[in-house]
Amino acid sequence: MNGLEEIRRQIPILGTVNYLNSCSLGALSRRAEERLGEFTQRWHQMGASAWYEHWLGAIEELRKEVAGLFKAPAATVALLPSTSACLAMIAESLETGARRRVVTTELDFPTLLYQWKVRPDVELVILESDDGVQVDPQKFEDAVDERTLMIATSHVFFTTGHIQDLDALSSLAHRVGALCLIDGYQGAGQIPLDLPATGVDFYTAGPLKWLCGGPGLAYLYVREPLNRTLEPRITSWFATKDQFHFNPGAFRYHDDARRFELGTPALPTVYTALGGHELVTSFGIPEVRARNQSLTERLIDGCLAAGYSVRMSPDPDTRSAILLIEHGDPAAVVRALADRKVIVDHRPGVVRVSPHFYNSEDDVDGFVDELVQVTGAGAA
Repeated sequence: MNGLEEIRRQIPILGTVNYLNSCSLGALSRRAEERLGEFTQRWHQMGASAWYEHWLGAIEELRKEVAGLFKAPAATVALLPSTSACLAMIAESLETGARRRVVTTELDFPTLLYQWKVRPDVELVILESDDGVQVDPQKFEDAVDERTLMIATSHVFFTTGHIQDLDALSSLAHRVGALCLIDGYQGAGQIPLDLPATGVDFYTAGPLKWLCGGPGLAYLYVREPLNRTLEPRITSWFATKDQFHFNPGAFRYHDDARRFELGTPALPTVYTALGGHELVTSFGIPEVRARNQSLTERLIDGCLAAGYSVRMSPDPDTRSAILLIEHGDPAAVVRALADRKVIVDHRPGVVRVSPHFYNSEDDVDGFVDELVQVTGAGAA
C-alpha cells in the first residue's frame, strides 16, 4: 500500500477532485511534469541544438519504453501524431485487389470505421452486437473469408469496456490469409500485453489515457517482417533512412517501423509520455490490471446495490476498468457530479466511469454516494 500511497501523492488532481475518467484522459503526475520541465529547460538553454544532444535521444528512449510495454522489439514501433494517422499509414501501405473486405464492428471507435468508409475500393463489413456489450466471435467467423483484407477492431471497446481475445482474432484472420489490425488505445496501460505472442499484425496505442502521458502522440506496432516490407504511400523526412542527408533527390524507407513515421513528433508529449510510462510501469502492468479489476468490481457492486442498471461484459475476466451506468440524461448527471467535484464522462444513454490504479476504494464508494445524491437511487 505504501507504493500506492506514494503514487497518489504524485498526482495533484486527486487532492482536489474525485477523478474517475482515465479512459478519456489519464491524470497528470508530477513525474510527467518534471519530464516536461526537462524539455522546456533544454529549450531555454540550448534552443535547436538540443535536438542532437537530447531531443532525438528522448524520442528513442520513448520508443524503447513502448517496445517494453508491447514486449516487442523497438524496430516494430513507430511514433505518430494520433490513432487516425496510424490507421492512415496502414491503409496507405496495403493494396486491395481481390481482397477488399474489411471486417469491423459497431462497437469500435468511429475513426476505425471512417478510415475505410471513405475508400471506394473497400467493402466494409460492420458486425452488430446482440447485447450492446460485445460481438459474438461466431460473427467474425462468418464474415471472414478469402475476400478479407483484414479484421480491424478494438482490444477494449470504448463503448462497453469489453476485452476482446486478440489471439483468436489474429488466428482467424491468418487462417484465410488476412491481416489483423487492433485499436488498442483503451487497452495499453491497463491490460498486460505481449503483442508478438498474440500474432496481431498491427496495434495502435498512445499515452493519452491509461498511460497518463497526455495528448499529441500515438504508438504503432507493426509485426515483423511487415515492419520492413510494407511501403506506405504517405511519408515524411522521419521515414527515410537517410533523414539527415537532406537529399531531395533520393528516398529510401527506414529498414524498420520508422518507415511509418510522419513529421517532427510532439516533443512536449514525448517527455510527458516518458513520465507517464514511468508512473504506470513502476507499479507494474499486471498489478495495474489486478488493481483495476478490484476497483471495477467494487464499483459494479455499489451501483447494483443502489439500483442502477450497468452495461458490462458478463465475464469478469473480459471486463476492463470502463463501466457504463444507464441513464436518460447522462450529460446532466455528469455536470451535476462535476459541481460536486466528481469527474466522470458520458456517452449516449450512459454515464461512463473509469477508475485507474491510482484511485482508492473511497473514490469508488464516494462516486456511488454522490451519484445517488444527484439522481436518486437507481433513478433512470
